[in-house]
This record gives sequence, structure tokens and C-alpha cells, in this order.
Amino acid sequence: MKLSQAIKPISYFKAHAADVIRDLNEQHGTMIITQNGEAKAVIQDITEYERIQEALALLKMVAQGQKDYEEGKTIPADKVFKDLDEMISKDFAE
Repeated sequence: MKLSQAIKPISYFKAHAADVIRDLNEQHGTMIITQNGEAKAVIQDITEYERIQEALALLKMVAQGQKDYEEGKTIPADKVFKDLDEMISKDFAE
């Protein structure tokens, strides 16, 4: 659904709620509801909502990784692999 078609007044949503929800589910879309000409709410298909939440979670992880890097809270990859090799060797040696 194009954004220009996805902006509807609350009166439209009240009169066509079942149709709006069906269309959103079919198209995995989003609708903006206006009241007195101002955007007041967003209605989304659950699949679209979940997709956006997963994307936000990924962005938060990237931001945290960047912060950790900037604060020097990282371990060089070669050290991680060396430590893993030592742990694996130790486990198999027992």
C-alpha cells in the first residue's frame, strides 16, 4: 500500500476496521490514522511489526558493538581463536 493511500482519517478506520485489518494483513503494510488532520496513530500488520522489531534489535547490537569498540572493550580475533583452541585441546586431553 502506498503511503499516500495509507493515510486515513479515524472516521474511515472506524467505518472500515475489518477491511483495513484484512488489507494490512494481506499486504504486510502500515496505515497512518489521522484525527483533525494530524497523524495520531499507526496501525501495522503483525508480520511487519515483527520485522521492524528484529531490525531494531539488530541495530541496537551494532550500536553496542560500536560503543564497545570505541571504549576498548574488545578482544582481538586471533586471541579469541587461540583461547578457543586451547580450551578445545584441554577438553580433548582429559
